[in-house]
This record gives sequence, C-alpha cells and structure tokens, in this order.
Amino acid sequence: MFERFQEFFHSLTKDHSKSGFAPDDPRIAVAALCIQVMEADGKIEDSEKKRLRKLLKEQYGLEGRQLDALIAAGQEAESEAVDYYRFTSDLKRHLNGEQRLELLGILWDIVYADGERSEMEDHAIWRIADLMGISDRERIVKRQEAAARAPGHAMETGDDD
Repeated sequence: MFERFQEFFHSLTKDHSKSGFAPDDPRIAVAALCIQVMEADGKIEDSEKKRLRKLLKEQYGLEGRQLDALIAAGQEAESEAVDYYRFTSDLKRHLNGEQRLELLGILWDIVYADGERSEMEDHAIWRIADLMGISDRERIVKRQEAAARAPGHAMETGDDD
C-alpha cells in the first residue's frame, strides 16, 4: 500500500523544494482534500490524523517543522475554501487520470482509518471524484479496495450508492 503512495507522491514532488510550499503546490491541495474528507463526518479521529501525518511524512519525505508546515498550509487552504473545486481544479492540472485515481484511493484510505465510513464521507468523495472526472464505477472500485486494505477489513455493505 505504501509503495503506491510513494509513487504517487513522488510524481507530485519531483519539481518542488521540500523547504517551502508555493501557493499552487499540489501537496497543499492533497492535504486540504484529505482534511476536508476527515472533517466530512463532523469529527476528526486520532487515527485519521495519524494516517494523514504518516502518509505525508513517508511519501513526501517531510519531518518535523516541514511536515507541520504542510499540514498547516493544508488546514489554512481548507478553511478558506468554500468548496472542493479550488483543490480539484488545481489537481486536475497537475495529475493524469491514473494519479487522480490513486488520490481517490488515498482519500478512501483516510475515510477507513477510523474503521468506519459515513454517509457524509461518501458524499464528500463522490463530489471530489465527480469534479476530477472519475466515474462512479471507478469511485466504487477504489472504495472497495480501500475497505479491503483497512485494518480489520472494514465491512462493506452491498450499497453501491
């Protein structure tokens, strides 16, 4: 699973410095979308925060202040955004179709970090997928894959939206 994250994040960072984050740095958009998905159900669990920190640390090679700076930049961008469009439109310019699917898988992994998925998290990811041009079928496949990877293999219901 982490090899997939590493490849995805490496493709985003190969032209970016680790010491600072430009306003259009796709890493900020990724962090902000992860935070929006974490907040979708009205509560952010410690397991979700840990998953986000671990993901950003391992895949971007960030630690300490740099990692904190990225998360803070993502939180600031997320708090200023009125919808998902700001981030999805930026990421559509930076990511190809396969990378967008990988991002969707990462967002589902964030959802399942706390062992459950809510209707609000489903809605958030549906909207993000729609804005990034990802089909319903691809979204459902990525959800099922994330559920299978989840600790304790989170139970998937038969509802496909």
